[in-house]
Amino acid sequence: MNEFISKRNETVAKNMIPFLEKRGFEGYFAKDKEEAKKIALDLIKEGSSVTWGGTVSAEEIGLKSALKEGNYVVYDRAEAKNEDEVQEIYRKAYFCDYFLASANAITEKGEIVNIDGNANRVSAIAFGPKNVLFIVGVNKIVKDVEDGLTRARNYSAPINGMRLGLSTPCAKTGVCMDCMAPDCMCCQFMITRKSKVPGRIKVILVNENLGF
Repeated sequence: MNEFISKRNETVAKNMIPFLEKRGFEGYFAKDKEEAKKIALDLIKEGSSVTWGGTVSAEEIGLKSALKEGNYVVYDRAEAKNEDEVQEIYRKAYFCDYFLASANAITEKGEIVNIDGNANRVSAIAFGPKNVLFIVGVNKIVKDVEDGLTRARNYSAPINGMRLGLSTPCAKTGVCMDCMAPDCMCCQFMITRKSKVPGRIKVILVNENLGF
């Protein structure tokens, strides 16, 4: 990343921390992937139960691998043998100590924007796990909620549709078609603007491009 782009992104991200704290979130800044992983592992106590939604960002910083190799109780739906086991892991998420997630977008004032198909991710963000830990690259910072929804629908969703091999119109056209397709990923729209439980939601802003 260009030196001045990196400095600009760092300034914007650090300026967001007070907004996150006003919303009852805990905010952290990481200069790179390694620091982000270290912050996350410092937050997640050994022995904790952990699972995640569809987060590429947590994988990219090496957090998923570190948790599997460490002293943690990890529920990974990718290791499920069948759909029944996938659904069981979805439900176990509500009783976990930590739920890992990313954001489709986050505003400069700390509002977190997500869309979901199965709703397992957004429902766990809203209620259930004792802690929700967001790993968010600076590429996902937007001006406001409207920009966040635009990003989620016209950038994140098409890329995820392609990545998952879905037959949604956006996976074919690269932009949102406001579809009602069977594979539609835009079933639930969620704006997380405040945590009712102070500190339950933790956000690590990483000065790298992560996920989609």
